[in-house]
Parts: sequence; C-alpha cells; structure tokens
Amino acid sequence: MSSWAHDRRQIQFVALVAVAAVLAAGAIWLIGSGGGRPVTAYFTSSAALFEDNDVRVLGVPVGKVDRITPEGDRVRVDMTITDDDVRLPADVKAAVISPSLVTGRYVQLTPVWTGGPEWNGEPIPLERTAFPLGVDDLTRTATELSRALGPQGANSQGALNDALNVAAQNVDGNGRALNTTIRNLGGLSATLNGSSEDLFGTVTELQKFVATLRENDPGVRELNGKLADVTGFLAGQRGELGGALHELSFALGEVAAFVKDNRATLKSNVDKLASVSQEVVDHQRALAEVADTGPAALSNLTNIYNGSSQTLDTRANINELAMPAPVLLCKILQAKQVPLPTEGPDAPIGTMCNGLADVVNGAVPMPTPQEIINQLQQGGTPNPAMPQLMHGSPLSLTDPGSQLQAPASPPPAGGPAPAPGAAPPPAATPAPEATPTPVPEPEERGGGGLFGLFGGGS
Repeated sequence: MSSWAHDRRQIQFVALVAVAAVLAAGAIWLIGSGGGRPVTAYFTSSAALFEDNDVRVLGVPVGKVDRITPEGDRVRVDMTITDDDVRLPADVKAAVISPSLVTGRYVQLTPVWTGGPEWNGEPIPLERTAFPLGVDDLTRTATELSRALGPQGANSQGALNDALNVAAQNVDGNGRALNTTIRNLGGLSATLNGSSEDLFGTVTELQKFVATLRENDPGVRELNGKLADVTGFLAGQRGELGGALHELSFALGEVAAFVKDNRATLKSNVDKLASVSQEVVDHQRALAEVADTGPAALSNLTNIYNGSSQTLDTRANINELAMPAPVLLCKILQAKQVPLPTEGPDAPIGTMCNGLADVVNGAVPMPTPQEIINQLQQGGTPNPAMPQLMHGSPLSLTDPGSQLQAPASPPPAGGPAPAPGAAPPPAATPAPEATPTPVPEPEERGGGGLFGLFGGGS
C-alpha cells in the first residue's frame, strides 16, 4: 500500500513539473514573440526560401518567416513582424532577395511608409510580389537562347554566320576608330551628366509643347488635314510641277552663265546701287515728306490748270498770310533753332532777322496784310513800325527816301503856345476828305482756279 502511494506521489510530481515546463515555454514564447503582426504574401516560387529566414525593411531585420505552404501554382508565405515600430503602407509589396547564389534569401517589404493610409493586414497578392531567377532559370534561359540561335533556329540557313562574318569585316582595321568613338561617347555621357539640369529643362519644355499640342488637338488635326490636301494637290499636279522645275533649272543655268560672264559689270552696278541706296537712306525723311505731300501738290497742280487758255492760273490769297514773308522766314529759322549766318552770301538774312528780333519775339506788334489792305482801301497810310530789313538801324517813318510816311499828329487841345512877339498862326484849312480808291476785282477764270498751290481761285 505504501508502495502505491509512493508511486502516486512521483507521478503527480512529474505531471506538475511537465505542466510548469509547458507554461514556462509558453510564457517564454509569448515574451519573445512580443505579440508580433502576421503578414501573408503569395509568391510564384519558394526556391531557397526557408522557414525562419529574415523579413527586412530597408535591409534591417524586422521579423521572421513562419511557414511556407504550396497552394497550386503559387506559394503562401506566412511571416511575423516583431518590431512594433514598423509601419507599412497600404500598397506594400514583398520581394524575395538573393544576395548571392549560395547564401540564404530573405523577404524584403517595400516601400517605406512615409505617411498616408497604412496596410490593413490583407494578404499581399501575386501582382505585388517578386521572386528572383535561380541558377536553373538562368541555365534554362541560356539553353533556349542557344537553341534559338543554333542550326535548328535562326542559323538554319547560315544567317547568323553571315552576320558575324560581315560584322568581323566591318570591324577589321577599325579598332582605333571604334576606340575613339567609345571615348567620345564617354565624353558625351560626361557632358550630359554635367548638363543634366539643361537636359531636364529641355525635356520639360518638350513636355509642355506636347501638352500644348494635346490641348489644341482639333487645330492640329485641321492643320494636318490641310497639309494632306496640299500634298494631294501637289501630287495631282506633279506633272506640271515637274515641268516647271525642269524649266526653272534651265533658267537658273542661264542666270548662272549670265552672272559668270558679266561678273565685273554686275559688281560695278551693285556698288553703284549701294551708293544710291545710301543716298536714299540719308534723305529718307525728305523722301517721306515728298511722298506725303506729293499727291496734294499734284492735285493742286491739276486744279490750277486752265484748259481753255492752257495756262496755270493762280491768285495770291494774301488774307491767309498771318505775317509778312521776312518775319515768317525768321520765325521758321527760330523754330528750327538754325543759327543765323553772319558771313557769306546768306549774311543779309542774319542781318535782317537781327533787325526784326523785336517783331519776331512779339515785342513790336506787326499789322497783318489784311489790316494793311483795309487801311489802303480806306485812304489811310499804314504805319507798320517795322524796322528796316536789310540794315541794322530802324526804318525812319519820316525818311524822304521811304515810301511810308507817318501821319501828322494832331495838335494839342489848346494848341501850341506862340512864341513871344510872333504873329498868330493862320487858321487851318480843313483838308478835303479822302475818297477811297476802289480795288478792282480780279478777273474770274474757269477751269483751274486758286484751289491749288495758294488755296484761292475758282
């Protein structure tokens, strides 16, 4: 009886130890796993990928591969991410990376999460996974390529041999040139690398140009249609166009022969034409003024022509003259800021304008021709108070040599005081009232009139 009790206590002790060991192992596993996040991805193959391989992000291990399960034409890989700080984007991808042909592979999760929606725990489909080629794949690809280029493939008629022979003949003796070409290509690559900003700027502008064409697609299509119409028209008239070009070739040949035979004469004419052109450029303002006023002058010339007498009939419209011709000339010179001549044949003009300085500047009032004509018609004597034109001194109004006499000033109201002992002056006899002399009207003529150069006539 005691033996049985002893065995029972041993069994209970062993069971208790086993339960404690299981609990300890479970606790250790839970603590070691940290809770982890499961990740499932589907691949086309799992060659050289094993359980307990690393799961990495940017090459840093963040988890382990738990289980690999074949499912038809794909392989399911269950992984666990043990790093709680790792966050995955919603479009996370998985790729099996093979650092070399002999080392183990690992699963790389990409891209790195930088913001936005996060992965919701759904399995990663085949469309977002990648698996590297193995040695068997490379061998199989090389075998297929050699078979395609072999006697049963592209070289069945010796085409590959012919291509290699032609290439060898072309390269033979051109090694130095090929070397130079490769070096120049290297320099070109370096230049492009140094001008990357300009290159990208060019590509950007081309992109804008293409975008503009896309936005104006109807207009571009219409332009292409019109170009097609023009091309079709030229194609329909290609016979006549060819004949015209053929004749033009003969004409150009004759022109070339003429130029060759008369080269010296043509050179002389071109040199003279250059001088003529320079003269035209130097006087372009005058020519422009002639071009502007020429039509009006010709129209005036037509208006003053008298067809019945075959004469040019004009009448001076003095009323349109605001000032005498000398004053007008001096004002024009003053407005143009032309220095007055003091020597030479034009010296009298300077003397005249200096004498008329007060009149030109407006200090001395100048009667208009209309006022002078009115005074003459009324029998009076005009008093223009105009300095002498051709001499520096003022024109004396009482000079006997002058045709302009100043009117007698009326005596004072009380009369001049008689000198002591002098006889009283005789009574003044009133002068007869002057009768205005009628001015004869000019003879009217038909035809031209004075609408021409001076603006009068009929």
